[in-house]
Amino acid sequence: MLIGYARVSTKDQDLSLQLDELKKTGCERIFEDVASGTRDERPGLDAALEFIRTGDTLVVWRLDRLARSLTKLIEIVDKLNKREIGLRSVKESLDTTTPGGKLIFHVFGALSQFEAEVIRERTNAGLEAARARGRFGGRPVKLDAKKIEMAKQLLKDENAKVTEVSKALGISRATLYRYVPASERSKS
Repeated sequence: MLIGYARVSTKDQDLSLQLDELKKTGCERIFEDVASGTRDERPGLDAALEFIRTGDTLVVWRLDRLARSLTKLIEIVDKLNKREIGLRSVKESLDTTTPGGKLIFHVFGALSQFEAEVIRERTNAGLEAARARGRFGGRPVKLDAKKIEMAKQLLKDENAKVTEVSKALGISRATLYRYVPASERSKS
């Protein structure tokens, strides 16, 4: 059985073109959504995936109606494959129920994995280059060595209170405790 799925991103857009193409293709049942392709909450797609059975084929007008990213598309197709459900795209002439369609989808998957690895390599190279220039990620340091020493000296005074010292340095009590260990806060 051919099950259709049509989606537009906004209410201003019209589903007619997609619905006509899906009917021409022979879809016996068509599910619809008016939602961004990046959203995980798509009731029409969820209903279609719940309705569709082993041996059926999910038909879309174009692949971008099903998912906006290659990663998400591959994830959906993997779920369909595990349930032995095919995917057909009218505009791209792609049909995963055929050996050629399966091959194309495996190529898509390999390209997606390659893209993810290239991004990871670029990110790591950028971080290494920044470290070489003396830049490190993470939260900025609140107290430098001079202020830490000043805090220690202030806390040696018997009349000094942690709250007053932290206010004077412009930090919270928790930050003061983090930078000045308890052994160095004790009165001498």
